[in-house]
Amino acid sequence: MNPGETDMELKDAAPGDAATAAPAQVAADTDATEADVSEADLDQEEQEKLPITAAGEPGEEAAETEKNGAVKLKMPEEAEEIKHNGLSKEELLRVAGTAGWVWARWSLLVLFWLGWLGMLAGAVLIILRAPQCKDLPAVGWWNEGPLYQIGSVQAFTGARNLKGLQLKVNSLSELKVKGVVVGPIHVAPADDAVNLRFEEISPEVGNLGQFRDFVRAARRKSLSVVLDLTPNYEGLSGPWFSNVSITNVAERLKSALVFWLKEGVDGVQLSAVEQVAAVVPSLWTDIRAIIQNGTEKRVLIGVTDRDRPEEVSALLSDTGVDLLVSRVLRRTPLDVTEHAQTIQLLYSSHNQTTLAWGMGGRDEGHLASLVGPDLVKLYQLLLLTLPGTPIINYGDEIGLMDEGTPFPMMLWDTEQNGTLQERAECREFFSSQSELRGKEHSLLFGDFVLLHNSSSTLAYLRAWDQSKRYLAAFNLAEEVAVLRLSNALLPQQAVVVASTNGSLLAADSAVDLKHLQLGPRQAVLLKFSYLG
Repeated sequence: MNPGETDMELKDAAPGDAATAAPAQVAADTDATEADVSEADLDQEEQEKLPITAAGEPGEEAAETEKNGAVKLKMPEEAEEIKHNGLSKEELLRVAGTAGWVWARWSLLVLFWLGWLGMLAGAVLIILRAPQCKDLPAVGWWNEGPLYQIGSVQAFTGARNLKGLQLKVNSLSELKVKGVVVGPIHVAPADDAVNLRFEEISPEVGNLGQFRDFVRAARRKSLSVVLDLTPNYEGLSGPWFSNVSITNVAERLKSALVFWLKEGVDGVQLSAVEQVAAVVPSLWTDIRAIIQNGTEKRVLIGVTDRDRPEEVSALLSDTGVDLLVSRVLRRTPLDVTEHAQTIQLLYSSHNQTTLAWGMGGRDEGHLASLVGPDLVKLYQLLLLTLPGTPIINYGDEIGLMDEGTPFPMMLWDTEQNGTLQERAECREFFSSQSELRGKEHSLLFGDFVLLHNSSSTLAYLRAWDQSKRYLAAFNLAEEVAVLRLSNALLPQQAVVVASTNGSLLAADSAVDLKHLQLGPRQAVLLKFSYLG
């Protein structure tokens, strides 16, 4: 409202109304003025919010937008949030109590327990119908791997004493043998029972301190030490001098056993045990008790020169030794039929934990000299897969030849008796089969099943419970042999584990057991899974 219009309205008003109308009019004019000012301020604020156009005037962009047909809507600055609070506790309880929900819950609960009971019944049925595993037989440490015989410490190392033997502990450990049979090394003048000293080490091989160091080094490599205490090991009148001296010598041996067991040996080996057992049975019982009784497992190894399996079987029963080393396989080394009969007789008559197999020794010499260099690996495989403990003469792992003496010097890195590579391959073959024997239950204490034998061929199975089976086959002939193996325990095919001639039967190749072809003087070890 402008001032001119206000003045005219006041003039036209009646005089009587002036007094009453004036205050009201002033208030109205004041409100109008304030409204105009507020409206102007609002328009100013809205214009400031509009973008500035190129011409610098507010509102031009909005006008241009409207000309193009677009409409700009102004949204509220704060939209009201829509919240969903869900059902209350009381509402949930009312719904949960309806018949439909009650039925659904009980149905799901019943289905859950029926399913659980069904799975439980199925598991029980599977357990009941599954074949039960047999308990492992009780065995001594000497049943868990080959024993390595060092009959002459002086011939075994360049140092020619027990110190040199200690330095070769790592090499012995690499062969995967379980124990080392050392000696005899005690003072024993030939055929002289009076000057026999069981508890004194011969100065030619070392001293007690060196022996203790060797035992400690062997223990660190998990190798057991067996000491040969045969009394008259260098004499010609017999291992125990004579029948007249047996009683006296056996009595002296008892105190010597206590001495050496305190020094840490894990067993004792004695030759001609049948003599002591027959002549002085009470002393022999005492000797056995000293070695075999106690909390620690110690082995008593007997050695006999008997070679007939019937005699060896009787000695096993009469002497009560833990292992008995004999000449049953050395009687006629290349007669496979006799091998098969001997093995079968001893296996069927005794627990295989008492059987020991060896070729060669202190008097007979080394394996390569007995069977020929080309059959060394074949006989290695035979000894390592038979049911019992293999006894390996030092150097047999490399095909060492005797050359006129039963104690030739051990070959380590010189090229004699064949090239270094040939000896290395022979050693590797032995150590790999030795390691396998120590791991597989079927080879450790599995059943022995003779599958085939002839004058020059042999095949047998080693099987334990549900473990992997092993089949060993041998051909000692100089021509190819074909074995047609058929047995309810055998599958159609088996896989080659090891072969003495890899060019004919390569490792990991599959072979047909009904047409197993072996090359001349070849042996092979096969495996297959438990058939159920």
